[in-house]
Amino acid sequence: MTILVFLGTLFATLAIGVPVAFALMATGIVLMSYMGIFNTQIIAQQMITGANTFTLLAVPFFLLAGELMNAGGLSRRIVDFAVTCCGHIKGGLGYVAIMAAIIMASMSGSAAADSAALAAILVPMMRDAGYNVPRAAGLMAAGGIIAPVLPPSLAYIIFGVAANVSITGLFLGGIVPGLMMGAALALMWSFVARKETVIPLPRRSGKERLQAGGAAIWALFMPVIILAGIRFGIFTPTEAAVVAAVYALFVGGVIYRELTWNSLYRVFVNAAKTTAIVMFLVASALVTSWLITSANIPNDLIGLVEPLIESPQLLMLGIVALLLVVGMVLDLAPTILIFAPVLMPVTRAADIDPVYFGIIFVMTTCISLITPPVGVVLNVVSGVSRVPFGKVAQGVLPFIASQLVVLALLLAFPQIVLAPLAWMR
Repeated sequence: MTILVFLGTLFATLAIGVPVAFALMATGIVLMSYMGIFNTQIIAQQMITGANTFTLLAVPFFLLAGELMNAGGLSRRIVDFAVTCCGHIKGGLGYVAIMAAIIMASMSGSAAADSAALAAILVPMMRDAGYNVPRAAGLMAAGGIIAPVLPPSLAYIIFGVAANVSITGLFLGGIVPGLMMGAALALMWSFVARKETVIPLPRRSGKERLQAGGAAIWALFMPVIILAGIRFGIFTPTEAAVVAAVYALFVGGVIYRELTWNSLYRVFVNAAKTTAIVMFLVASALVTSWLITSANIPNDLIGLVEPLIESPQLLMLGIVALLLVVGMVLDLAPTILIFAPVLMPVTRAADIDPVYFGIIFVMTTCISLITPPVGVVLNVVSGVSRVPFGKVAQGVLPFIASQLVVLALLLAFPQIVLAPLAWMR
């Protein structure tokens, strides 16, 4: 009965258009009333305690780093470098988008920010070159969702806090799946690009490539600093966010000199607004998470799915199906904050590695970000590229299929994640 009260209240409030954060708070209040422990002080205390976590300091700094990358010219130079490497191949600008998406993903960890940057820079170039514009916009959206899977990732930080899983482990374990997503996009693009009649860009000389690489070297060095620092214990993932923000500020302001005082003001305001939204959502969700534990909902759920616990792969398949449906209407952070605390005890009971589960969870939810009817990233790309939402949704379909193939491989062969993770640890 408690599970029905929880799910019924949550989905009822969401169905009538209540913002997710307030829907979570309303769910918490109803659960408290049902349990007979209603107390407004508990709500306030749990919100403050939940948000007052050192790990969550990574959220504003990674968001700030992403804003600084775009405003400071780091993203543009990465794209320019990718153009010199891949622009001359048939369908070259598509490979440029994928290469740039992978590099940018290893710096910011935000699907919306990376998709917006890629769409703003590359969709006009592909439109002018004669590419199929909806397909190009769909590729930008599919490339953007690599960001939460490759470290550093805001999604892993939120998942680690919500489900009490090692964030360092999630960062290290996400490298191979993120690269697989990029490879799958490249293979799918090589197939669909056969229909393009675009004349490739001229092959760049070795000197031009060196010049573009030299201009982008400061930007390309950023993920090396972050991942190496985390891998060798020089700093924690939270401290890595600060390093990323300071590095992006230094490169954009001192090396590239594209950050002005006016642009800095806009950067900090945008980062602050996004941080406020995310942190309020996290604080609200952690109230519900505490009540979920207090109401013993995880144990009730374990009892309901007990037959599946004996078959971990079947259980994971069911969870993935659930997350794909839920992710169609919810954004990444709410999905993590609502379902991670509920599902984690179930997967632990089935003896599923928590880091592996976290990576599958995040990857599945990311795929939903480019799946209609809501498709948060699709909306971002549609707005930035000025392509109708329906056209972008149509253009992204082949790339959704390629990412689902990667997800199926990871479900069928968990060692793809676990073996490299054991070595990197």
